[in-house]
Amino acid sequence: MKKLEGFQKKHLRGLAHGLKPVVLIGQKGLTNELLKSAEQAFLSHELIKVKFNDFKEKEQKEEISKTLEKKTGSQLVGAVGHIYIFFRQQEDPEKRRIYLPVRDAVPDES
Repeated sequence: MKKLEGFQKKHLRGLAHGLKPVVLIGQKGLTNELLKSAEQAFLSHELIKVKFNDFKEKEQKEEISKTLEKKTGSQLVGAVGHIYIFFRQQEDPEKRRIYLPVRDAVPDES
């Protein structure tokens, strides 16, 4: 999946507003069980919220979120406090529920 543009992330953050966190990260941090839970969530949802329960340091949360991005093939869309939003588009076009906005190329007026 190619890197998301800023306006696409903004669109996804808007869609995620009403969602509840489906993955909770506790004091053990990023475990195999947590990765399986995130993978399972991405199978049924393209957009998920992850809540950090026991991590107060921003650097720790950023490090774990980068690892989660790499391991799940997702992209971080946004973060507010202890809630991080991740997006991974479905491989099968028929299963996709979220369609990203696309900016049209502006023609030169020269």
